[in-house]
Amino acid sequence: VQLQASGGGLVQAGGSLRLSCAASGRTFSSYNMGWFRQAPRKEREFVAAITWSGGSTYYADSVKGRFTISRDNAKNTVALQMNSLKPEDTAVYYCAGSPAGGYYRDEYDYWGQGTLVTVSS
Repeated sequence: VQLQASGGGLVQAGGSLRLSCAASGRTFSSYNMGWFRQAPRKEREFVAAITWSGGSTYYADSVKGRFTISRDNAKNTVALQMNSLKPEDTAVYYCAGSPAGGYYRDEYDYWGQGTLVTVSS
């Protein structure tokens, strides 16, 4: 599976962005998908995840109520809608996939290249 993240950019605090991750390969619909982010000088951290069917979603406490993860298995895409953005959301955002991916980086086998989100105050 190859993953390509897009949609990052510069936005003012309080604004919104929608990230998208396009996947190649026939196994996408059987993979759990996740979004992680890495701010400068910080560890890569979990943001959100969605199960292969889309039936369950999981969020970091820091984004709960502001971000929404979704997927379209017919189009091999997963999206992260980010609302009410804060300067502390500034980071490179990565999509990741795995048959059993959850909250932890080590659970994911495939990673996209990352897309930069910058939130100005």
